[in-house]
Amino acid sequence: MERADWTGELARAVQGGVPLLADPFAELGSRLGVEGDEVLVQLRRWQQVGLLREISAVMEGSRLGYESALVAARVAPDRIEEAAGVVAGHPTVTHDYEREHRFNLWFTLAVPREQGLEAVAARLAELAGLEEHHVLPRTATFKIGVNFDLRTRRNHTSVQPPAEAKGVFSPTERERAMVRALQRPLPLRERPFAALAAEAGVGEAELLRFARWLKSERIMRRYVGTLRHRRAGVRANGMACWRVAPVRHAEVGPRIAAAPEVSHCYARPAFPGFPFSLYSMLHGPSRQDVLDVAERIAADAGIEGGPGEGYLVLFSVREFKKCRLRYFLPETEAWWRRHGRDSDHSSEPGMASGSKRVSVSSAQEVGPAAGASRWSGQAGGEDHA
Repeated sequence: MERADWTGELARAVQGGVPLLADPFAELGSRLGVEGDEVLVQLRRWQQVGLLREISAVMEGSRLGYESALVAARVAPDRIEEAAGVVAGHPTVTHDYEREHRFNLWFTLAVPREQGLEAVAARLAELAGLEEHHVLPRTATFKIGVNFDLRTRRNHTSVQPPAEAKGVFSPTERERAMVRALQRPLPLRERPFAALAAEAGVGEAELLRFARWLKSERIMRRYVGTLRHRRAGVRANGMACWRVAPVRHAEVGPRIAAAPEVSHCYARPAFPGFPFSLYSMLHGPSRQDVLDVAERIAADAGIEGGPGEGYLVLFSVREFKKCRLRYFLPETEAWWRRHGRDSDHSSEPGMASGSKRVSVSSAQEVGPAAGASRWSGQAGGEDHA
């Protein structure tokens, strides 16, 4: 590899997976033919200019006892900034966007199962004054992952088979502290995991063993860097919504996911006034580029009907919040204690005052809890993510 090429390869490598090793930057450097110090300097530079958002763990919420969904909402245009601000105030709302549609506010929400996804969404709708909202959990996953190429200014990710469903992992307080530490941005310094371990009150070796176990059990999806797509030159992204009968999801979903410009692809319930049930995120250098990709995917996937009938591309107008999801935050419990519905509310559970009632599709039940002690014997070998 020519040295002129290595920074672009580093960007792809960091987005693909950072090694769970005591010195991950040295390992990344060895793969690219450069020193670990050079990797650190480049990552710090990207962080300073706002390209690198963070390096941290991406967890599988269902394995940690959380429910999650995309929420489509409608609010008066002159109130959208106020409403979006209320929604963004929830600690586990991670994406909060105004989009070009009658349903103009879209956000993602994850909550501990005991709080109830529908109940929290309804309470948020009430607090924000949403006129209508629909809770749309994933019913199938066909692709998850972002990997922007700094040279082509496009997303390039491959389809990965869905993970096998396993039981809920109920961590001890010590393990919760380590999960919280792994979700924090990785310090750009030598032996970065030692700093995270100190925050959790454990040793570096213990944190790394636990992290590798989480990954082997698919409780941690991946440990990766995230780039700000506009800083990477990927200036347009749209949420493509495809009108596909549920009986065809298993056939059409993988075809849509096969496009390298697609970073995420899910099946979700359709709802009244919105007959679209496959969702994918499309990325490109320009709005027209994204529309061209959508047209090509529609032809390749056999989508019946053109734009507006067979599919929609909803571009974001404003980004109110975007961050990585953090689990086991004290702030989440504090929000529910402050805002959770009490016995004096006359509304039906899950029903927001002034907001139309919607239903949530049943989440797939998972098996018995995993044994918390299994990771303690995890080998201290290398992780070449």
